[in-house]
Amino acid sequence: MTGTTPTVDPPTGIDLRPFARSLPMALLRAREATMRRFRPHLATHGLTEQRWRVLRALTGAGEPLDVGEVAERTFLLAPSLSRILTDLEELGLVDRVADTADRRRSLLSLTDEGRRMVARVAPESEAIYGQIEQRFGAARLDALLAEMQGLEDALAGFEGEAT
Repeated sequence: MTGTTPTVDPPTGIDLRPFARSLPMALLRAREATMRRFRPHLATHGLTEQRWRVLRALTGAGEPLDVGEVAERTFLLAPSLSRILTDLEELGLVDRVADTADRRRSLLSLTDEGRRMVARVAPESEAIYGQIEQRFGAARLDALLAEMQGLEDALAGFEGEAT
C-alpha cells in the first residue's frame, strides 16, 4: 500500500485518501509556501501576484499576445483577467490594441513603463529564487520542476477520458 492509496476514513467510513496526502492540497501548500516569499516584494511595487503573472507572460512572449493566450499562460479566468488588464492599462503598464487582421481580437503588449517595471522587480525576484534554490537545493528544484512538467504532460487531455 502506498501513501496515496485511498484508505477508509474511520469517522465517516468513506474510501478516501488522507487529506494530508491529497495531491491538489499538497500542490496548494507548496504554492502558498512559495508565494509567501514573493508577495511582500511584489506589494512594494504595487503589484499583486496576478498582475505580475500577466506582466511575466507578456515579457516572455517576445510579441503581442491575444487575451486568450494570456489567460491560458497565466491560468486566469476571463472575468479576473479582464479586471487585471484594465488595472494594468490604467497604470500604464500594458497596451491593448485591436488586431488588424481580426478586429474582434485584442493584442496585448508591455508599454515602455511596463518593461521598466519588470526590470525593477526582476532583480529582487531572482534573489528570492536564489534563496529558495539555496534552501531547497538547485538539483532538487530542477528535478521538482521536471517532475511537475511530467505530471502536467501525463494529465494532458485527461479531462476527456472516461472515468
